[in-house]
Amino acid sequence: MQKIDTALTRMLHLDYPIIMAPMFLVSNARMVVEACRSGIAGSVPALNYRSDADFRKALDEIKAGVGDRAYGINLIVNKSNIRFEEQLKTCVDYKVPFIITSLGSPQRTIEACKPLGIKVFCDVVDVAYAKKVEELGADAVIAVNNEAGGHAGDMSPEQLLPLLVKACTIPVISAGGVGNRKGLDRMLSLGAAGVSVGSPFIASLEAPVSNEYKNAIVEYGEKDIVRTTKLSGTPCTVINTPYVQQLGLDQNWLEKMLSRNKSLKKYVKMLTFYKGMKALEKAAFSATYQSYWCAGKSIEHVSAIKPVAEITKDLVEA
Repeated sequence: MQKIDTALTRMLHLDYPIIMAPMFLVSNARMVVEACRSGIAGSVPALNYRSDADFRKALDEIKAGVGDRAYGINLIVNKSNIRFEEQLKTCVDYKVPFIITSLGSPQRTIEACKPLGIKVFCDVVDVAYAKKVEELGADAVIAVNNEAGGHAGDMSPEQLLPLLVKACTIPVISAGGVGNRKGLDRMLSLGAAGVSVGSPFIASLEAPVSNEYKNAIVEYGEKDIVRTTKLSGTPCTVINTPYVQQLGLDQNWLEKMLSRNKSLKKYVKMLTFYKGMKALEKAAFSATYQSYWCAGKSIEHVSAIKPVAEITKDLVEA
């Protein structure tokens, strides 16, 4: 397979301009190692580990497996993540090659990481925020478009990427909608320096989730992806299973009313998020009819459960 040269591959010394996206509950150390060995960059959310000891053990496993290859850690940087400072310190201690920030200001992360040469990439959904994080010192932005899995953006790649490429001087990485080489080429043609790909890797042999979840990634397609506010209070993309259809996609009148109450809003959001994450966790790791499976439109291109290395090959082979 011929290597692809872009600003992202040069920055991280990759063969191909792809980051295996950090997926809540799904990503693990083994997946990161296999992704890095395949010539792309693997990443994992710090929140996938319940304690700092578990997180450090995973980083030891990753470092032992990838050698000097680049891997990344995703940090939730807003106040909802009460373990942020602890997780950031661990990333600094291990000098992880790059960090992906989500849901908040990356300023604290950038200030801690830049002196050590740790790259910081920031999730963005619009030009205003992209320019703000660039001014703070971000090394790249990750453009989350409306084809992404999880909490997707509102703009299509064709709308978002040209705007960001024009407004920013740092590399723009596209997140959402890539499931094969055609999709990769599409994003590169729009000016992206690389792509972040998640959903196809859910159906990997190395993923720790249930076979039911993996089979759903294979069996369902783009038309089956819907947005629901039931899980976290903000729109999140899931597979439209019979269970999701039964519950509906929108919060009920009581949930909406409580979410708008000024004195209760903060606590309602926290409770909604907690309940939603527990529902995702139950569906991800056990055989259950209560199937809330998070995924993006790129599952359209998944035809079988495969090793991470083969999924990578499918993404880069013309």
